[in-house]
Amino acid sequence: MSAQGVNKTRRRVLVAATSVVGAVGAGFAFVPFIESMNPSAKARAAGAPVEADISQLEPGAMLRLKWRGKPVWVVHRTEEMLEALPTLDSQLADPSSDVEQQPSYCQNATRSIKDQFFVVVGICTHLGCSPTFRPEFAPEDLGSRWRGGFFCPCHGSLFDLAGRVYKGVPAPTNLVIPVHTYINDTTILVGEDRGAA
Repeated sequence: MSAQGVNKTRRRVLVAATSVVGAVGAGFAFVPFIESMNPSAKARAAGAPVEADISQLEPGAMLRLKWRGKPVWVVHRTEEMLEALPTLDSQLADPSSDVEQQPSYCQNATRSIKDQFFVVVGICTHLGCSPTFRPEFAPEDLGSRWRGGFFCPCHGSLFDLAGRVYKGVPAPTNLVIPVHTYINDTTILVGEDRGAA
């Protein structure tokens, strides 16, 4: 075998080996780069739907959740609370929920899928404060016409028990209703839209 033949073979082997090592190295370099484009587990969890067990939620009580970093409330409305809702229409800025602050399946008189359970984002639409749940009827500080709802202590905005804003308060629109669905009779999934399922 000539020296020239050995060098060509050696050269081919070295080029092939270098190419393989380079391709493997490039793969190892790109995997973390590609993985960095995927959202982190924390980011995925922040936007993930949240389950709420409402089996123990007493009539007139409220359950607090956190979804996408926002407070979400589930209120178990009593018959008395539901009966009061239509009597307030003349006092409200948007009683029919014409401004789209809710999914289409909640654009009704109770702004809910099931009348007795009200799901709402607990952030005032004025400057983002968190209103206080005030379910009592006619308390001294809110007047004899108050039929339960949410009072924002920051600037005095008032919302009824369907999250509809009263006239003449700083908040411009009703409280936001998040997309949600019922997994079964006792579990609500906030953050997933399956229509009115």
